[in-house]
Amino acid sequence: MPAKKPLILVTNDDGITSPGISALVETMKELGEVVVIAPDKPQSGVGHAITINSTIRIYRTKYHGVEQEYSLTGTPVDCVKMAFSKVLKRKPDLCVSGINHGSNISINVIYSGTMSAAVEAAVDGIPSIGFSLLDTSIDADFSASQYYAKVISKQVLTSGMQKDTCLNVNIPKLNLSEIKGIKICRQARANWVEEFEERKDPAGNPYYWLTGKFVDYDKGKNDTDVWAVKNNYISVVPVMFDLTAYSALSPLEKQFSKKKK
Repeated sequence: MPAKKPLILVTNDDGITSPGISALVETMKELGEVVVIAPDKPQSGVGHAITINSTIRIYRTKYHGVEQEYSLTGTPVDCVKMAFSKVLKRKPDLCVSGINHGSNISINVIYSGTMSAAVEAAVDGIPSIGFSLLDTSIDADFSASQYYAKVISKQVLTSGMQKDTCLNVNIPKLNLSEIKGIKICRQARANWVEEFEERKDPAGNPYYWLTGKFVDYDKGKNDTDVWAVKNNYISVVPVMFDLTAYSALSPLEKQFSKKKK
């Protein structure tokens, strides 16, 4: 008997109708059997949020031409949980999230619904990847992203992935011929310097809009994701959901052991 096709779960945080997820679904169809479960509306920046104070509804959809396709009235993480609990009849071989419209390099990984969906799949032991294109335009060209999404996903399906990790993949806004290749790197030490800009609505009442600038404190070190995308590489960062600061364990033990004396 022929071997079963790999089962691939596709989700995102930009919503079921976004161009990015359409591009990712088309690419994954070349690699296996695809099931799509994505939020019914954009959920950018929700991080690892789950729905606990309202109901969740799931609806069959036909946007992407696959047999099993659903929109969910919840977060990206809700989508993954629902897939494992109620929809899939067997464990998927791969979960892919994206293709996100915009960057998820460095500190953005903790805010990203795209990456949180991938992390949630990793919690359940599923090899998972989050893909992001550094282009927020509705007319973004996903052709280079599709090429590398196929290359990276095929490699993971063939070779597997280290337990308790997922991959954060960021693709620069370039034509395929301009991309130098894939660079395995670390998350840059960078963050947003933010402020809440006060504005006035038509009635004269104040409201606030989050603004800021992205600051790279690694200052161009060539082993980071920020450096990679700035220098025309695909950045691939292995991400863990274990947030323990292992380097701090021993110093803390020494500090608290002194207090006991």
